[in-house]
Amino acid sequence: MNKNINKHWHKITLTITFLIVLLHWSVVFSFQNTNIFQQEDFILKDQENIISDSINSLELSFNNFINEGDTIQAIRILNKLARVYSHQGNHKKSYDKLWAALILADITNEKNTKSLIYREIGRHYSYYHRKEKALYFLNLSLDIKKKLVKNGKIDANKLVDNYLAFTATYRELNNFELGEKYLDSCKLYFNPRIEKNKENFLKFEEAVLLSHKGKDDAAIELFNKLIPKFIESQYSYQVLIYKYLGDSYQNKGNFIKSKFCYNKAIEISKLKNAHKDFVPLIYQALSNLYFSKEKYLQAYSALKKAKDLDAIFFDSRSVNNAPLLEIQDEFRKEKEGQAKFLQEQKLKQFEHEEKVAFLEKLLLWGIVIFLILFGIISFRSLRTKHRVEKKLLRKERELEKQKDKEVIELKNKELATSVLKLIEKDVLLEQIKDKLSKNNVSEIHDISKKIINSISNRKNENWNEFQARFVSINKSFYKKLESDFPNLTMNDQKLCALIKLNFSSKDIAQLLNMSIESVHTTRSRLRKKLNITREVNLKQFISNI
Repeated sequence: MNKNINKHWHKITLTITFLIVLLHWSVVFSFQNTNIFQQEDFILKDQENIISDSINSLELSFNNFINEGDTIQAIRILNKLARVYSHQGNHKKSYDKLWAALILADITNEKNTKSLIYREIGRHYSYYHRKEKALYFLNLSLDIKKKLVKNGKIDANKLVDNYLAFTATYRELNNFELGEKYLDSCKLYFNPRIEKNKENFLKFEEAVLLSHKGKDDAAIELFNKLIPKFIESQYSYQVLIYKYLGDSYQNKGNFIKSKFCYNKAIEISKLKNAHKDFVPLIYQALSNLYFSKEKYLQAYSALKKAKDLDAIFFDSRSVNNAPLLEIQDEFRKEKEGQAKFLQEQKLKQFEHEEKVAFLEKLLLWGIVIFLILFGIISFRSLRTKHRVEKKLLRKERELEKQKDKEVIELKNKELATSVLKLIEKDVLLEQIKDKLSKNNVSEIHDISKKIINSISNRKNENWNEFQARFVSINKSFYKKLESDFPNLTMNDQKLCALIKLNFSSKDIAQLLNMSIESVHTTRSRLRKKLNITREVNLKQFISNI
């Protein structure tokens, strides 16, 4: 019984002694770490000044672009600032810049830009282990990109960045199975000829997966091949490479190389002031390495440093500080409200300027339309006037033609009347001629003969006078008759003239000194010469010539 009690007190004594020693060394290491931090702050002072100058320059550029109204360039500057703050581990400021960029992107409705911002916001949520929020924004970004690809706005290889973000997120969440699936999607859309620089990031994720699967030799070989490539570009990314390379060496039990890799990762982070939020994980891994070799004091020191840095960068992960990101969200909402107010003011200014510009354009267009309408009205007025003048001239010509036609018809009627009188005279003279011809007395016979000859000569003179008067009145008729029907004889032309004057067959027979049957025969011959059938009215045909 006493032996058991003594043995129990002996264990308690050893434990208390160990705790006292551990406390002593923790104070010593804490003091040493304080000095180390002071030395590091002094060493990195110039580097921080350079970064500070870069941030100030970017902030100045942002203000200039906002004043100029160049929203697209302003968004680009905010994204650059977010990356700078992210590399410093200042996620609060990075987060603010991203949300400010998103507000501007909503105004411009730049889909590709919004996708980029959503992706970066999702990655920031993943740093805080806010899985649901992270995946929500990452999927939102991916959906926008897929629609842009479907609509032919961007190439499919632009999806690689989104799938790579999912791969990195699931790696940080230790869900390597899903990470591998998204890495396969990256390889599916990756085009080395267009974006060769992304190949190194894909190989890095592949090396991490190989290490997780226990293929540490293959992982180490791939990590070592990547280091020179990241020296040339993205130098600070070596922080991640050396950390996971150290994990592979630790898996193989190579303490020296593993420790070298962890320290190298910390050194590069300090040198470039980048991936500072990743350093707590490196110290955690270094603590595990020391613990595996029973170097408890070094393990404790590394673990303490990991927790201190974790509190600085990711204090929202702890239970006590869990509401921090929600508070940050409220801060963001307030910032959004302020930004929206400022934006509304600017929008009002832009709207006012647009209204002024619109009124100027409206006035200009009004003048142009007025001039066009004035020109059209003037042109139509001139054209109408010209048409009226042409119509009047046409009517005058028609009236003149009608007048000429009426004059011709009147003269033709007068001529026909005179001809009819001549016919009556000729009839009377014929009767006298017949009576005189029947007289057998020689003396009277001589006198009768002279009278008969005189009557015949008078008839020829009457016809010649009629023809001359008819031709003078109807010049166009005779010209057209001669040109269209050159085979007509003089008697045919006489018959056409009499038909035009509407003489009957009896009158024509009397005037031409022939029988009515001969007139009908002559009319039939005339039809043949004029190439018309019996169905055609001869008088109407001749009147239209």
